[in-house]
Amino acid sequence: MAERRRTQDVARKDNAKRTLMWLFAFIIMLTGALGYGVWKKDASWTPALGLDLEGGFQFILSPRTTDGGSVSQQQLEEARDIIVQRIDAQGTSGAEVTTQGSSNIVVAMPGVPTKEQQDAIAASSQMQFRPVLATDIGDPEAAQPQPSASSSSGSGSSGSGSSSSSSSSAQPSASRSSSTPASRNQERTAEPTPSSSGSGSGTSSPSSSASAPSSSSTAAPTGTDPSADSWKPTGEPTSATDPNHISTKLWREFQDLNCAKPPEDQPVGKTDEAIVACKDDGSLKYVLGPVVVAGTEIADAEAGYRVGPQGQQTNEPEIQLTLTSKGRKEYGDVSKQMVKLPGLNPASPTNPPGSYNALAAVLDSKVLIDPGFNEAIPNGQASISGFSIDEARSLAKSLKFGALPLSFDVQSRQEISPTLGSEQLRYGIIAGLIGLFVVLLYALLQYRALSVVVIGSMLVAFGITYLAIALLAWGYNYRLDMAGVTGLIIAIGVTADSFIVYFERVRDELREGRNLRAAVEAGWARAKGTILVADGVNLIAAVVLYVLASSGVRGFAFTLGLTTLIDLAIFWLFTHPLLTILARNKFFASGHKWSGFDVDTLREAKVRYKGRGNFDIDNPVAVPAEGSAR
Repeated sequence: MAERRRTQDVARKDNAKRTLMWLFAFIIMLTGALGYGVWKKDASWTPALGLDLEGGFQFILSPRTTDGGSVSQQQLEEARDIIVQRIDAQGTSGAEVTTQGSSNIVVAMPGVPTKEQQDAIAASSQMQFRPVLATDIGDPEAAQPQPSASSSSGSGSSGSGSSSSSSSSAQPSASRSSSTPASRNQERTAEPTPSSSGSGSGTSSPSSSASAPSSSSTAAPTGTDPSADSWKPTGEPTSATDPNHISTKLWREFQDLNCAKPPEDQPVGKTDEAIVACKDDGSLKYVLGPVVVAGTEIADAEAGYRVGPQGQQTNEPEIQLTLTSKGRKEYGDVSKQMVKLPGLNPASPTNPPGSYNALAAVLDSKVLIDPGFNEAIPNGQASISGFSIDEARSLAKSLKFGALPLSFDVQSRQEISPTLGSEQLRYGIIAGLIGLFVVLLYALLQYRALSVVVIGSMLVAFGITYLAIALLAWGYNYRLDMAGVTGLIIAIGVTADSFIVYFERVRDELREGRNLRAAVEAGWARAKGTILVADGVNLIAAVVLYVLASSGVRGFAFTLGLTTLIDLAIFWLFTHPLLTILARNKFFASGHKWSGFDVDTLREAKVRYKGRGNFDIDNPVAVPAEGSAR
């Protein structure tokens, strides 16, 4: 039996050492990751500060409608909510979005906003789906020959939408030549999701659709040179995909458009008219027909990886697009019409006026994607593929948050000062240090040498918290505001509470007569449940505050939740393993009076906590027997 106990003790000590090694390896990994970010000049060793502590930039957005009508207060509020979602999707913490009267929206962002964040504000216009009527090189001066890229294609079972498109989305570089055209980088397809299997109709392969003849009413006139100014409509347009929407004036605008230097105030155009537009990277320019589906009909857009016919996940990125009931009908009608048309020529960016199987998603006169249909999509759930996962995620955000009822112009951009400043931050740090000092002083007086566990745990918790906040600032643009600093100060008390519960449980076991090794294990078994419940309550409170409270309280809720999780990790991975190792040390195991585990000193306490509101009292006063003298 004694040999078995010795074997168990050795195993516990070895497990404790391994746990500590893994914890410190994790800290080294966090430090290395942050160091790599600093070396790449993308990160900083210091956490980023919020609007109230560092200041930032303020943008005033002036709304405008595409038809020149007035802006209602309801439209302004709806636009404000969507801009908040856009900014949050960029990982911007602490940004403030408010309405200014009934005319403007004010966006205040901490620090110096990145180009991506500024674009998220400037692109606050209505998403539109328009048919492609013609394409050409966006910047002829910079175009050079480029080797053609192979197009992606996939296969799937009938009815689930096999994957190639007759259209391609233009993401070529600016180095293209009209004399030596290169194929587009990747083909992009819009097809039914697997859930709509069997609901599609009119499936056609790219080759068959590309060779399908177009009707005489929509075909480009014979002998038309797309590079000349000789385009003239042949009659009244019969549908949104009819190239007769291109007027002579619009065709000249298309020929003169240089996407390297687009007009500063390029009009969005009316929804029932054709427009000219550039690809968002400037590589292509388009003539686009009237709007067939409004961006407000987008219910959801999520990026992920395509699921195969057998339910297995593939490595092909896709965007799952879901439309509202009205958008489902409109999208279904245009897909039935377009699937019969030829696709854009994947071998050349120059496509003369005509009817094409390509539907462009337009945001503020910028074409994001122009996928074609592999088959009709009557159920309003489409899968768009043909890009990398990063492109898919970025496009999904633009599609999801691009359905603004208004378009906006940036009226002014100015730097703003912090509302609190470095003085309040300094006071907050001083308050935190005072609280930490009081906790450590209490631990030293109450637990003596055992306070080394408290100090070590506090230092490890502080290191992980600091690295986590700095990494979040680098990866997700998290910014620490004054409310977040308050949450960090509260975390000191949360962590101290865990030590007290654990140490007092161990002391209770020592009073019962157990040796220190057995007391540590028994105290651990009793304390971990209490700490789990206490930290669980804190975590629930943090989540509820973060979800329901205003942005001013979210910083507090976030840091409270983060430090609570770190407290649990430190308790399991550092405090308990370290105490397990110290229990085998002669100084602590012998019950030295400065160890914090002096049994004689502990037994001098007449009252000890038993849990659930119960107490034991050593040497109680004897109750007189019945009939004895009082």
